[in-house]
Amino acid sequence: MLGALRAAAPRTLARAFHRYAAVDGFNGAVGNTPLIHLKTLSEMTGSTILGKAEFQNPGGSVKDRAALGVVRDAEAKGLLKPGGTVVEGTAGNTGIGLAHVCRALGYKLVIYMPNTQSQEKIDLLRMLGADVRPVPAVAYDNPANYNHQARDFADATPNAVWTNQFDNVANAGAHYLSTGPEIWEQTQGSLDAFICATGTGGTLAGTGRYLREKSEGRVQIWLADPPGSVLASYVSSGGKLMDREGGSVTEGIGQGRITDNTATIIKDVTGAFTVPDSKSIAMLYQLLDSEGLYLGASSALNVVAAVELAQKLGKGSTVVTILCDGAYRYQSRIFSKAWLKAKGLEEAIPDHLKKYAVLD
Repeated sequence: MLGALRAAAPRTLARAFHRYAAVDGFNGAVGNTPLIHLKTLSEMTGSTILGKAEFQNPGGSVKDRAALGVVRDAEAKGLLKPGGTVVEGTAGNTGIGLAHVCRALGYKLVIYMPNTQSQEKIDLLRMLGADVRPVPAVAYDNPANYNHQARDFADATPNAVWTNQFDNVANAGAHYLSTGPEIWEQTQGSLDAFICATGTGGTLAGTGRYLREKSEGRVQIWLADPPGSVLASYVSSGGKLMDREGGSVTEGIGQGRITDNTATIIKDVTGAFTVPDSKSIAMLYQLLDSEGLYLGASSALNVVAAVELAQKLGKGSTVVTILCDGAYRYQSRIFSKAWLKAKGLEEAIPDHLKKYAVLD
């Protein structure tokens, strides 16, 4: 599983010490993102809160790592040969990461996604060269679910591979070989806990597993969850999978099942927080105002959870989280007064920060 990725690890670590050296194309630029000290929040809690700036990956999100990882893994296993086709079911950043990676490596890309996604996402993927196929949004256990349609198309197409981001553990492997080592090096191993939300489970599982192993179990791994997801309740109940209810304005995180990626870490998760949308939106605006960071809602949710975990662990603790992507792909909503009002989130934003909601 990790063969091709492990071979690239020395180059990744070498770039940490030669950060101004040239890299090899788009794929060479994936990873080695900064670890940002969130000064205002750290001072507020008396702890050190650090955010891994994954929005600085060349495709704009943490999913660049998984995209490169699953494609390289398919190549290493002989499943993908020159001129081949990559197929994935995705509603967001994984598709964008795959589109960049496939263009750089010369593969065709077919994306199945729910037809509930924004036209902006569909247009962006098409501009990046992907064949985008919106299909009706149905539950995962329905054979017409977009993930199953992606799998079936790949099975029927010569020299095609379904990268299967949710249950392909090469996703977690990419983070085990890159994100985890980078965080360990950047903190010099002095962190107490790592926390982030999860959709596929790759970031939490791969990063968490590396940090657990490297620290010999000292570093705690925590899960952050949006409303409508079952993962926090699964952790807090000791492994009971509840029915999924409700939803969230965050995208790409939360889950109704334990994916194969998540399964590799879930027993080692210390605890979990569920973060209401109101707190995520308020933090999004606070980060823009106090830290100058223009982040998406999932990043803000991670920071809320990191603050709550730091308070739980006590003053002097060091907590690391993931800043997944920027706000650029969501700005028409999260900075829209009408959208905030429609979602009942207008009053979640403190009065002195409402000046940033500049769109009607």
